[in-house]
Amino acid sequence: MSQVLSKSPMHCADKEELNIGKFNKKLFLTLSPFFTIILPVIFLIWLILHPAKPEFSLREADVFQLNLTGPQLLNSSIQLTLFSRNPNNKVGIYYDELQAYAAYKGQQITLDTSLPPFYQGHEENNLLTASLHGTGLPVTPSFGYEVGRDQTAGRLVLNLKVNGKLRWKVGTWVSRRYSFNVNCVSVMAFGPAVTVPLSSKQGTQCSTSV
Repeated sequence: MSQVLSKSPMHCADKEELNIGKFNKKLFLTLSPFFTIILPVIFLIWLILHPAKPEFSLREADVFQLNLTGPQLLNSSIQLTLFSRNPNNKVGIYYDELQAYAAYKGQQITLDTSLPPFYQGHEENNLLTASLHGTGLPVTPSFGYEVGRDQTAGRLVLNLKVNGKLRWKVGTWVSRRYSFNVNCVSVMAFGPAVTVPLSSKQGTQCSTSV
């Protein structure tokens, strides 16, 4: 009589689980060197590609004109000098777009002025200058009253702002564009006896967001 050998379903299941376990172990051993090399590289890139934002400070601001030509129309002329620094020692910065303007109590009082694009190397410093102007710019009805109050108080406070686009550079790699905003507060002596131009040379640190 011949014997028929048969395997129970449980035995087959145990063998299948054993084969899956061996496959997973081989896969793990194969990928382990890959992750051992790649993960530190990714972490290093992550550290490099989170650069410190650029630093700006106001070196000088001169107001040559700030006159109402009508009840709500303003002529303005302001000269601005900014100090710019890249604090990163491994990351360069491409400044692709820069638009500067002046504001007073939330109102823009000059037109946007474009500054030339430039590249800023590692830990490099640059001086930026801009001539800001406005002719017949509409302002709120309270503008003249607010300026009169500041003249009585003896000081004029302006916000000098720069908006633009930048890219980070690490080696040959260049990032996508990021928007950035710079806000500098300028406080100037302002009174009946103060002559034009009104000037501020405080070296005020500006706030920067990227």
